[in-house]
Amino acid sequence: MFEQSFKNIDNLLRKDKGLSTEIDYVEQTSWLLFLKYLEDLEKNKSLEAELNGQIYTPILDNKYTWSSWAFPADPDGNLDNDKALTGEDLNNFVRNELFPYLKSFKQRAESANTLEYKIGEIFNEITNKFQSGYILRQVIDIIQTMRFQTSEEKHELSCLYEDKIQNMGNSGRNGGEYYTPRPLIRTIIKAIKPVIGNRIYDGALGSAGFLVEAFDYLKNSRELSVNDMKTLQEKTLFGKEAKPIPYIIGTMNMILHGVEAPHILHTNTLAENIMQIQEKDRYDVILANPPFGASEDIASVEQNFPIRSSETAYLFLQHFIKSLKAGGTAGIVIKNTFLSNGDAKEVRRELLDSCNLYAVLDLPAKVFTAGVKTVVLFFKKGEPTKKIWYYQLNLDRNLGKTNPLNENDLKDFLDCIATFKETENSWFINLDDVDPKTLDLSVKNPNKNDEIVYREPKDIIAEIEQLDIQSAEIIAKIKELV
Repeated sequence: MFEQSFKNIDNLLRKDKGLSTEIDYVEQTSWLLFLKYLEDLEKNKSLEAELNGQIYTPILDNKYTWSSWAFPADPDGNLDNDKALTGEDLNNFVRNELFPYLKSFKQRAESANTLEYKIGEIFNEITNKFQSGYILRQVIDIIQTMRFQTSEEKHELSCLYEDKIQNMGNSGRNGGEYYTPRPLIRTIIKAIKPVIGNRIYDGALGSAGFLVEAFDYLKNSRELSVNDMKTLQEKTLFGKEAKPIPYIIGTMNMILHGVEAPHILHTNTLAENIMQIQEKDRYDVILANPPFGASEDIASVEQNFPIRSSETAYLFLQHFIKSLKAGGTAGIVIKNTFLSNGDAKEVRRELLDSCNLYAVLDLPAKVFTAGVKTVVLFFKKGEPTKKIWYYQLNLDRNLGKTNPLNENDLKDFLDCIATFKETENSWFINLDDVDPKTLDLSVKNPNKNDEIVYREPKDIIAEIEQLDIQSAEIIAKIKELV
């Protein structure tokens, strides 16, 4: 129902000179979707209050509601052209009145856990990038047709929004920072098996993929009581994100998946001194894909970590270890060089001493669009590592944008990790067999022969000659056609 609407929006956004990337498209669509969502949420809450004989006080003043500034309707429900703003008038209102009003909610909100605070936080971090108020009017008219009132509508919108986030990630540049393939996330969650009552945390939130998938997993894990749903909504999912664009994208993504007031803090996780983390700040489950090699003022954050490093992923890992409760479990995606890099040796030592690194999933290079080789670390806090179970994901095809990782690719991994089965692709190493000087934990499959077999020169020359003949035949046929 909404798929064509999203396509039409993107076609319009491409015509606006103020928007140039997939990231721009997602960001600008997000704040408009958020305000339309807020309109529908307010209507639902008002109706619920009326049915219960109560009075509901709206969050927004009437002048700034969607139905006042974005889509004032006539008695038939159509756009009232006499009242509707467009062109420069619309852009001026959005920039000079609407955004300043919405920004003010951050100072007025009672706490950071309220929807009012989220409104203020979001609109303090983004700007209206539309140069054409006429294009903005057309986009608003399309978004007006989108409803957030039934679970089916929210589900469809959330799926389409995920597609937009994936396109943003696939477009390269900074977009790739925010997107972790959802089949991989779902597999990590299934391997860890969180339960209702767990506090789940991602300190490198991005587009909130880990949290929305954890929400869906728990929501469908069993028949939930009213108290279970309250716990899931209010006391389960927590995140932090430093950058403004992923902050709003992650917030909107969680809202579309059904989390009404996401517990996402717009803050730099690495700016927190990990020695000051207390028990109340710790979590049962941590799921994350921290950025590696990210732009960061290392000099200002290194002092917050006992093991200093210029690699942000190693700082994040220390934060996650410290933020995990005793008995808590983590699934962390990290660059595979962490397992052997000399600069990461002391972080590895801290991980192995304070946690049981019970499993390592070795992933192919093209799981991520950047082509970086990664692994997933599974560890449990509170007991040292004695042995590690490795699983190497070997696929019979090359991954890429048009041939991405899917959940079926990871099915054998889930089957094997359930009992830590040893197979052609999985094996154990005892920590006693690891060199204590280097703590090199590299993935070296003892069941695979990695010896390179070189072809004979005559075989290579013969293949080149055959390819030359085929090329000549193709060229000859083209010339005949011309």
